Amino acid sequence: MQHHLSFLILVNLALVCSLKAQTGAAQLIPKPVSCQEQTGVFEIHTSVHVFAEKEWLSSAQLLAQELKLSVSKSKGKASILLLKSPELPAAGYALNITPQGITISASDEAGSIHGLFTLLQLRALQANSNQIPCASIKDYPRFSYRGMHLDVSRNFFPVSFIKKYIDLMALYKFNTFHWHLTDSPGWRLQIDKYPLLSAQAAFRTHGSWTEWSKNGSRFSQEGAAEAYGGYYSKVDAKEIVRYAAQRGITVIPEIEIPGHSYEVLAVYPEFSCTGKPYQHHEFCIGNPNTLPFLTDILSEVLAIFPSEYIHIGGDEAGTSSWKNCPKCQALKKEKNLADEHELQSYLIKQLEAFLKSKGRKLIGWDEIINGGLPPDATVMSWRGEAGAITAAQQGHDVVMTPGETYLDAYQSNPSTQPLAIGGFLPIQRVYAYEPIPAVLKENEKKHILGTQGNLWTEFMPSTDHVEYMAFPRAIAIAENAWTQKEAKNYPDFQQRLQAHYLLLQRMNVNYYRPSAFLEVKEAPAPDNSGSAITLISEIYQPEIRYTTDGSTPSSSSERYVKPFVVQGKANIQASVFKNGVPLGKITSYQANHHRAIGKKTIFNTLWSDSYPAQQENTLTNGVRGSFTYSDKQWLGYLKNFDVTVDMGSVQPIQEVAITFMQQKGPGVFLPAYVEILGSEDGSNFVPLKKLEHDVSPENPELLFKTFACGLEKTKARYIRIVAPNVRGGFMFTDEIVVY
Repeated sequence: MQHHLSFLILVNLALVCSLKAQTGAAQLIPKPVSCQEQTGVFEIHTSVHVFAEKEWLSSAQLLAQELKLSVSKSKGKASILLLKSPELPAAGYALNITPQGITISASDEAGSIHGLFTLLQLRALQANSNQIPCASIKDYPRFSYRGMHLDVSRNFFPVSFIKKYIDLMALYKFNTFHWHLTDSPGWRLQIDKYPLLSAQAAFRTHGSWTEWSKNGSRFSQEGAAEAYGGYYSKVDAKEIVRYAAQRGITVIPEIEIPGHSYEVLAVYPEFSCTGKPYQHHEFCIGNPNTLPFLTDILSEVLAIFPSEYIHIGGDEAGTSSWKNCPKCQALKKEKNLADEHELQSYLIKQLEAFLKSKGRKLIGWDEIINGGLPPDATVMSWRGEAGAITAAQQGHDVVMTPGETYLDAYQSNPSTQPLAIGGFLPIQRVYAYEPIPAVLKENEKKHILGTQGNLWTEFMPSTDHVEYMAFPRAIAIAENAWTQKEAKNYPDFQQRLQAHYLLLQRMNVNYYRPSAFLEVKEAPAPDNSGSAITLISEIYQPEIRYTTDGSTPSSSSERYVKPFVVQGKANIQASVFKNGVPLGKITSYQANHHRAIGKKTIFNTLWSDSYPAQQENTLTNGVRGSFTYSDKQWLGYLKNFDVTVDMGSVQPIQEVAITFMQQKGPGVFLPAYVEILGSEDGSNFVPLKKLEHDVSPENPELLFKTFACGLEKTKARYIRIVAPNVRGGFMFTDEIVVY
């Protein structure tokens, strides 16, 4: 009898634990406008039916399919109801879950789909997926455009994966799939009139994008043993469109014009400026046959994709071939065009007119602003906010896709991660992004349609790698696009995100696991008494222990609870601990509260307008740059670097240091050398040290090189640093350190 009672107690405890493990609606992402959790659960079992008013029948069929239930013709037999409710806002829904039944109400089909995917997400968060916790939810989106992009040109991915990608998008209320189908490394869509696009331009000689680039960038032939790539047949593409539409997602195809078209001109070279293959990336605008060729292609694209928008690229088109082309120059003269930017704009405007005649709209990257925007074009602003601001002020609609949405950037310490294009974009920075530029006036803000996450796949050869780079950062973008600005809160999001790892695991997503790596931020303390040090972890509610003397932290070391101040040089060692044991590698950081902080900087050569960082305050503000030059702390140079720091008075100088970044992918290189010079009067400079390096410019890794030198018996007021730019790309530096 005693054993029987013990067994009953254990069973009851298990039930209590099960109820405690139930994840409530408050854990939903994106965060709803209103959510009230209720007691009890709704049980899904075979006697449950789904009923919908006729307008939402397709939504009911999808929900029944996902829950493995039947659709009932009678409301009385159903426990899940999809009802029309005209008073709800566009794309909004009301979801009411009780132990007796579930009701999803919406005023339009988009709302009914969002409501059912909220239900499906809530189900996927549960330990017992047949029990849905009761709640009352009212919700609607902040932005009408909520997108995810996927580049399938650099690496081809199968239809099955595209569907999985769309499934994940639907769960997090994205409504637009930007499908980047063509680019120089491969064409990915069947075009009947031009069969070489799929038979040859879809297959290259090397699988690795970088190896292909190193070996002549040649294309192969479908069926050849070495051929790497693939394409989507028209049947495939139409199935993706159908599948996405059923889940409330519009597929926008991108066909790159006029640049990024190397693959097209390799197999149809007659549309390039010289007529020779493997020489050009841009179409010949002056060739009278180019526009008919492009409209032929677009006509077949329009027959596959019913989307309002068609994306024509328009980015990063070189102008040199047009400048040297008699046909392009003749057209430029004939049309009285000022330059090659207006020449490109001439072509874009013709394409817009063609699309408009077919009832569609043109959308392109922000370079389409150059030379004048077509009348009804929509802009994707990727080079920061400048393009968005210009377009919105001119009355054009905009989708925000700047660096804060580029999920091909590193999400942790690059030395611990698979090779990426570069940059540093941890999930907290993704979440912190605000899509509406602050400088816009109220009547201009309405032109910001929304935002999207971008995935460029140069260094993502597999579907596992795509998932690793996309998730969970895409979930942060989902909340940016849907949730009202005032409801956003990162600690709250981070807490809710913990429940979503179960969902990602159940969907077999190879997501990025929170790293034990600690990001260290250094800035002068408010009274400039030292450096304020902030330690940031992706791990939820971490236990961080640290030392400032270079010793290894232990479970008894100082616990980090808020930023702390150190003076001068401090060798900070920190780690996340769990159960008294450090997780992962110890983070090391050399803090430098140095003598040049706040001192005047004289710029003998100026930075690039593209990367002004904090302008003249950048190099002596006491703030170190992170792993990305887009963090507004790295000053970018396209010319030789030549800067002088005025220390205010003649004084002993013991040490000078400066750090540069190298990142070959986007064309960021170290200087040839760094030379340090000193002067007492600011006119007569004496060479002090010339610092060489042996870093190969071919090294593909993101790396940082600190040029530092100790100086003996040196007095100076002015410290001049010269660093020649011999590679022609960018040089980036963040701080001049003087002791």
